[in-house]
Amino acid sequence: MSTTAPTASDAPVVTPAYRRKLFWVALLYFSEGLPLGVFYDLFPVYFRQQGVNLADIGLLSLLGIAWTVKFLWAPAVDWARRHRWWIAAANLGMAGVMLAFAAHGEGFGPWVWIAIGLFTVFSATNDIATDGYTIELLDRREYGLANGFRIGFYRAGMLTAGVLLIATGWFGWSWAWVLGAGVFGCNALAALSAPKEKPRSGEAPGSLRTELALLRGQPQFMLALGLVLLGLMWPALGPLAKALGFDGLNAVSATWWFRGALPVGLMFAGAALLVHAARGGNAHAMREGPVFGAWVELLARPGMVAVLLFILSFKLGDAAMGFMVKPFWVDAGFTAQQIGLVSVNFGLALSIAGGLVGGWYVDRAGIFKGLWVLGLWQALSNLGYACAAWAVPLLTPGAAATIGVEPAHQAAVYAASALESFTGGLGTGAFLAFLMGITSRARATTEYAILSSIFAFSRAVAGWAGGIGAQELGYATYFFITFWLSFPAYLLLPQVRRMLERSNDA
Repeated sequence: MSTTAPTASDAPVVTPAYRRKLFWVALLYFSEGLPLGVFYDLFPVYFRQQGVNLADIGLLSLLGIAWTVKFLWAPAVDWARRHRWWIAAANLGMAGVMLAFAAHGEGFGPWVWIAIGLFTVFSATNDIATDGYTIELLDRREYGLANGFRIGFYRAGMLTAGVLLIATGWFGWSWAWVLGAGVFGCNALAALSAPKEKPRSGEAPGSLRTELALLRGQPQFMLALGLVLLGLMWPALGPLAKALGFDGLNAVSATWWFRGALPVGLMFAGAALLVHAARGGNAHAMREGPVFGAWVELLARPGMVAVLLFILSFKLGDAAMGFMVKPFWVDAGFTAQQIGLVSVNFGLALSIAGGLVGGWYVDRAGIFKGLWVLGLWQALSNLGYACAAWAVPLLTPGAAATIGVEPAHQAAVYAASALESFTGGLGTGAFLAFLMGITSRARATTEYAILSSIFAFSRAVAGWAGGIGAQELGYATYFFITFWLSFPAYLLLPQVRRMLERSNDA
């Protein structure tokens, strides 16, 4: 993918076949976006209305670890092919979780952690299959416009959670969960109607048995993976201790260093050890393996560590604010119907428009320029919410339904939401094109799963930190701080440019 503006001959020709591709891209990414909308919009509103504190809601975001470790089972999806069947099965699994919430009613017990954990595993599997299918479906010259459709309809899926919020005001939460299950079921049926997968591009990865034999001689890989998984599973110790009645451990698990500093430290230690192992003298033997082979291939590329840090940090500001936006709406006095109505009526159109504009700009200006220009626009939504949080007085969740929100305050929050919906699609357009541009088509499913897993890691950690930050600093100050988190990634742009140039020459 070129980092400069493409010529007219490089632009995709809008043929009937290309239009069919765009149709399926739109449909499948609606299916991929809906679970994230449920996770970031429905769950926080649902639990905040029950009086769950912000720190615990933020801690729930760590259940998004499935999006971080999905590279572990991405090779299985790559090997088995049949992406459409994986997508359908994952959507049926998520429908089952929605029905479980409908049946259990209110509560914040251990079953909630299990249910949401399963939900994110199904969602991550859906992501793996959808991303691999799409990369193989599209030609490189089609990425710009197709990414506009990806972003727009991904956001449309996210914002469909707003319809479910509206339904809670009409029918209550139980029937809203049932409606959500129905939408997931329709997505499963639609996925089975998509065109069959293309034959594999390049050689199939080596066998898992061969890779496991090689791992016995290189224990650093297993130790690195163990540290990462231990850090990822660490947040479950608190709810587990509470469920089992271990009061001593339960008290310790409530501290910030136990809930956050220790697991994040373990994950970073594991990642550093993985980098060291992948660059060792004997690592080349692992390159054909189905699990670690893609990691070795990626980390062996010049400048790849800096690029991975860029992926971690490019959308950090956006991720740090994201999980606290809907609790802010609740605390400002908005009802679930108001939250959903604004997202559907205004956010949907603006999100699709932002995605299309971002894709159009990347097609003409190139990925590199798109990253830094559209990234600046992406950061503006944080300032918009900071201003709204300073202007709007907060109410207790119990008083919100009876007192209501003044029209001027409603306008401030709606404007912040509109800005976030439009600019959120702009930066994502360049970001997705960048990830696709540096992905090898021979390992498209696994490599893209690794790259998107790294992004998901920053999103999960930022969500946990967001609960503590918003609770301790207040929404306005915290949202203002997240604006500045968008800029450390810009220090890594020179390495990003070089990686794009090498990918274009390959």
